[in-house]
Amino acid sequence: MKLNCIVVDDSAVQRMTITKLVNESSLLHLIGDFANALEAKNCINHNAIDLIFLDVEMPLINGFDLLDGLKTKPQIVFITSKADYAVKAFDYEATDFLQKPISKERFLKAVKKATELHALRYENTEDPGESIVIKSNLKKLKIFISRIKWIEAYGDYIKIATDEETHLVLSTMKGFEKELPADRFLRVHKSFIINLARVEKFNNKFAEIGNTKIPLSRNKKGEIVKAIENN
Repeated sequence: MKLNCIVVDDSAVQRMTITKLVNESSLLHLIGDFANALEAKNCINHNAIDLIFLDVEMPLINGFDLLDGLKTKPQIVFITSKADYAVKAFDYEATDFLQKPISKERFLKAVKKATELHALRYENTEDPGESIVIKSNLKKLKIFISRIKWIEAYGDYIKIATDEETHLVLSTMKGFEKELPADRFLRVHKSFIINLARVEKFNNKFAEIGNTKIPLSRNKKGEIVKAIENN
């Protein structure tokens, strides 16, 4: 499982350095990189972020202020040129603290620590029974139901969008729908099934999950309202 991460640093050079290291890692999936805390906060509020590589000293809103404004905090790896921030960083339960300039060896050590901690937390919070096995790219994969965002018809296949990645599975929408808990998923369109718990807002035409707008068939808004109320 890859960790969804973002990089937040007002230095373009440092962002480029860290994003290069992220993209080279098989354990990480880069969602975005940001020059300021406001852009980063918007991304965090609309995506499932597991890990933030976070600079401390930034204009207007520093790294600590960004964390103070988050309801749910992902894992944090602080990045700074000043070792003086280390004590305060660990007051924020930081996973690690990297001092600039960052070596690849030290970066990989922080990533290893983050993935191990994520795995430990995930195993302790997820119900192993709440998963399904799919076959994608000739491999059998176990995916947790809570991590599925939506399912989309894709020719002879279906496309399963999860927090980590997208899987193509040879199946019909009707067939796969039977594999899902009926009280947690709803077919809102001939081409879409959504995870009700992941819907952030909706109107008569669309349900929004993160930055994605899922089209609704006519009169599906009422079914979504009723289904969400019953969850």
